[in-house]
Amino acid sequence: MTELPHFDVLLTRLAEHRGLGVDGLARLSAVPEPELRAVCDGAAPEPSLLRRLAPALQLHAEDLFVIASVALPPEMTPLDPDAGGEAAVLARDAIGLPRQDLERLRRIAAALPQQDRTRPAPEPRPYLQYPPGPGGLLMRLLANRNLGWSAGARVFLSLTGRYWSPATYGQVGRGLKELSPDLQADYATVLGIRADDLAVLTGIGLPDGHRPPPLAAVEVAGLVRDVRRLSREQVRELRDTVVQELRVP
Repeated sequence: MTELPHFDVLLTRLAEHRGLGVDGLARLSAVPEPELRAVCDGAAPEPSLLRRLAPALQLHAEDLFVIASVALPPEMTPLDPDAGGEAAVLARDAIGLPRQDLERLRRIAAALPQQDRTRPAPEPRPYLQYPPGPGGLLMRLLANRNLGWSAGARVFLSLTGRYWSPATYGQVGRGLKELSPDLQADYATVLGIRADDLAVLTGIGLPDGHRPPPLAAVEVAGLVRDVRRLSREQVRELRDTVVQELRVP
């Protein structure tokens, strides 16, 4: 199984993909250049540094934490593990909405109150812990959207039109199923991360004739990420909004 390089290599790849050297990335992210150079030379990144680097790299901070193999702080961890299934149903119902309704739904989601965590974030179950390969990285990013195997498979179907069994995604995470360029592009759609960024991280190229995903898929992927910190009941309320107010048949 292919292992990913350490974060210093991945960070350098991402910066170069943005046309940035260490000095340019340091200026753009307001990180002291010596501190950034130390990380590029193999030092472990501090959470505060990752938070500042993420916007400069055009990534969400919690995704950069995953890429760096740094534990997520509680305020970045998905709130309710039971909400992932509701998020998959929400994605299914939302994908057919007109753009203005999708944008409205995302505004409603953003306005919902953030509930307090009532229990510590659970440790991933053993079968959801992946080795440090390309597939493992993508599955950890998927978990960052509160999507496990089953919920993830349903969101893949809604956003890409392609369905693999839930267990197949587990095999991808463990390096037992090949991560092809086409499958990686599907991950990019569901994660809402540019396919060329994933290619830079994993070393797996883009598929021939690759095109950006449809706008509806982009918006729904963003919606799935928006609700990662909501409770199951809140996500269900959003789905009720889709069915009752936005009138999806």
